[in-house]
Amino acid sequence: MRELQVVNAAELAVAYAAADYAVALDGDALPLRVGRPAGDLEAYWPATHYMFVTAWNPASEPHSDSANRAADERLVARLDAAGVQRHAAWAEDTAGEWREPGWLLADLDESLAHALARDFGQAGVLAWRRGEPVRLRMLIARPANAERSEYTDWLGD
Repeated sequence: MRELQVVNAAELAVAYAAADYAVALDGDALPLRVGRPAGDLEAYWPATHYMFVTAWNPASEPHSDSANRAADERLVARLDAAGVQRHAAWAEDTAGEWREPGWLLADLDESLAHALARDFGQAGVLAWRRGEPVRLRMLIARPANAERSEYTDWLGD
């Protein structure tokens, strides 16, 4: 597992929490937002728990499209090997200047999912249980200057 160095984890968590997320299901793009339930998605694709993960831009440092696609292919191979159910998903900032593809996973063991995200250099994932609001899980230690947020968990402590 790689040790993740993030320049400003507090700002990163705020940006992740404010971002727009969506998953592609049956030709529809179903939105996901931190702090809100995902009832439409859960009705389309019933599962016990969900997680959004990406392999793009480890440590939130921009990488080339070819490097990001190669990382995504490695992630997909690991998901396939584990038999994980998934649908294409993405995250983007509210200004529409940044977009990052990823995958919405269903019913993957949480510790395995967190380890997988860390293996691909990710600082955070979205995760929630059916019927509960979407949560941001930061996989790094909470910095002293990070404001508390009801829907953000810091798992690196």
